[in-house]
Amino acid sequence: MNILIIEDEYLAVQNLISILSETETQFTIAGVCSSVKESICWLSKNKADLILLDIHLSDGLSFKIFEKIKITTPVILTTAYDQFAIKAFELNSIDYLIKPIKIADLKRAIQKFLSLQLQTTPDYNSLNSLLQNKEPDYRQRISVNYGDKLKSIEVSEIAAFYILNKSLFLICFDKSTYDIIQPLEQIEKELSPKKFFRINRQMIINYATINKMYFMSNRSIKVELKVPVPIDSFVSIQRLTEFKKWLDQ
Repeated sequence: MNILIIEDEYLAVQNLISILSETETQFTIAGVCSSVKESICWLSKNKADLILLDIHLSDGLSFKIFEKIKITTPVILTTAYDQFAIKAFELNSIDYLIKPIKIADLKRAIQKFLSLQLQTTPDYNSLNSLLQNKEPDYRQRISVNYGDKLKSIEVSEIAAFYILNKSLFLICFDKSTYDIIQPLEQIEKELSPKKFFRINRQMIINYATINKMYFMSNRSIKVELKVPVPIDSFVSIQRLTEFKKWLDQ
């Protein structure tokens, strides 16, 4: 069985391969894709018997893949959230796994796939329509430690997240600052993309915190925030196109 893994986190890919090896299933990893663009390129030239698919990739929702090319390959969804998408997969007799993935769960999913053997084809158009019409349950609160106390902060109160000296911080609109343990990549996935945008490798900003924006000499954009941050708030060249699209939502 040839398996394609579509997942943008290296450790998650390694974990999947490790768990697969413990399911007593004869398999070959046909490919690993970490973005929508890479997946479209791979699937336009190659085929797999099964796809292990994460919903949120580095360049958007993985269901965008099915907008570009016709896919009939069975899918096992691997995700930490997006319950509405999970329900859609259930209705199409396609299994799903909630992270962190357990050996027994993956084994069950593969057995289900083998028993189905393409008896049904997922309705990806319906899935994509569902995704377009309903927003996922994004993070609403974040718990932070300060001193010997624990505080829960509403995400709507957060102006920006930024990395300084390899540590991640959040700053609220009232200018209070807290350090948090989660990696920026994980935080990015859990925030509403309509309200938050990762302008560069070190910073995510809330749309509501934008004060002014300036074009620089190299055509990059400097974002002036309503709160003080100790690092430069430039939109990276690689993110300019997506940033402009985000502003126009």
